[in-house]
Amino acid sequence: MFEQVQLPDVATVARRTMLGALVLGVLGLVVLLLFSQNWASLGLCVGIALGMGNFRLVVRSVLKVGRRVEGNKRRPLAMNTLGRLMTMTVIALALAWVEPPLGLGIIGGLALFQFLLLANVTRSMLKAGVARAGFGGAGGLALLVGSMAAEGMREAPGSGEGAEGSPIDGREVRGAPDGASGGGAA
Repeated sequence: MFEQVQLPDVATVARRTMLGALVLGVLGLVVLLLFSQNWASLGLCVGIALGMGNFRLVVRSVLKVGRRVEGNKRRPLAMNTLGRLMTMTVIALALAWVEPPLGLGIIGGLALFQFLLLANVTRSMLKAGVARAGFGGAGGLALLVGSMAAEGMREAPGSGEGAEGSPIDGREVRGAPDGASGGGAA
């Protein structure tokens, strides 16, 4: 699935995510300060900063592990990522215990950053699907739906066809006039 994301796309995703996080962080800061939520606004900024730092460290770890010649490349990457996630979780929960709006702001900032990252990766992958589809503007989603429809047509011949029956919620109605099934609610 990720073979569609090429190296220039990763740089674009990173840049778009960082800029989007900064813009939403400033907007969130202003809105929370207007509602006199000083601790939550600080937490939001700290959470976004933690998300940005984590993303930078993940990219650095992937590059470092990718240069290794040894066979097991997944374990060091997984352990580094797990360690960072545990550290951020402990920090956020400890601060939520001390000052709940601050901790919730941190958790919200982390979630906001991860949502932006996911949205930008999805956008990049769909764009790559559009470029590869080549259907005169049809996107990767249309290609996916088209392949699903073709797969459905290869199923059992005659299923769901004919004047006598049609599938409704996985059941066929036979012999009922005009598709009426009779009977009560299931």
